[in-house]
Amino acid sequence: MPMQEPQRRLLGPFNSTRTGVPHLELSANQTGPWCLHVSIPDGLFLSLGLVSLVENVLVVISIAKNQNLHSPMYYFICCLALSDLLVSVSIVLETTLILMLEAGALATRVTVVQQLDNVIDVLICGSMVSSLCFLGAIAVDRYISIFYALRYHSIVTLPRARWAIVAIWVASISSSTLFVAYYNHTAVLLCLVTFFLATLALMVVLYVHMLARAHQHAQAIAQLHKRQHLVHQGFRLKGAATLTILLGIFFLCWGPFFLYLTLIVLCPKHPTCGCFFKNLNLFLALIIFNSIVDPLIYAFRSQELRMTLKEVLLCSW
Repeated sequence: MPMQEPQRRLLGPFNSTRTGVPHLELSANQTGPWCLHVSIPDGLFLSLGLVSLVENVLVVISIAKNQNLHSPMYYFICCLALSDLLVSVSIVLETTLILMLEAGALATRVTVVQQLDNVIDVLICGSMVSSLCFLGAIAVDRYISIFYALRYHSIVTLPRARWAIVAIWVASISSSTLFVAYYNHTAVLLCLVTFFLATLALMVVLYVHMLARAHQHAQAIAQLHKRQHLVHQGFRLKGAATLTILLGIFFLCWGPFFLYLTLIVLCPKHPTCGCFFKNLNLFLALIIFNSIVDPLIYAFRSQELRMTLKEVLLCSW
């Protein structure tokens, strides 16, 4: 991590300049002057990480404080905030260590630095995997609440939700440990990319189906009130906009990073791919940005959570 060139270095196993992945280093050097490289300053990483840190801490505290929010849906939202929180903490910690090492304020052995690097890599990778898992869990929870409304509380019980949460965390930590240990194996990268595509497909199918059901419900209401055309048009625009924002942000923030992993497998030595590899820091910044947006999409839209948040900010415990 800190023994490499003074450039932003997150997730060492992915970095094209990391020792042990020489073919990526070669492709980056052969990109030529036409290659567009977006430089992300360390200060921006720190700023984004701190904003995400504060935002997600507030979500966790608000849900923990309000007993009315102790339900499976809010447990999944709380765990998503914890996952995003871990991303932020890991990034802020790594950035701080890098800056201290480069400034000479922290002196330690190379072996210790490498161990710290591995621990941070596991934290970041595990939090990314758990974030994707909880985004999928939230989509499934909302789907069941709409299509199995009468049986929702018997299907999604607190014990089942707790077991699902434990399983997600265990799977995330285990898979991230294996990934950091075997990051240079093609099969590991393909598994991560497949997992992302499966999560994306799950969210698209579930949310589109929910949108279709909501459209049918709006149609029935419109027929009762005899203003079908206007209600249909307004609903279609609002529903399509909401779905586009939700899935669009998810794809734009996570897609480039997993495309990066795909290109490592498909064209590690091609100059065009080498150009893409140079922008890893930008792709990681997008993931941090996603951890800032997640609470706005999944948490702060709840009126009760917003009221609890106001109490937290006003220190009225």
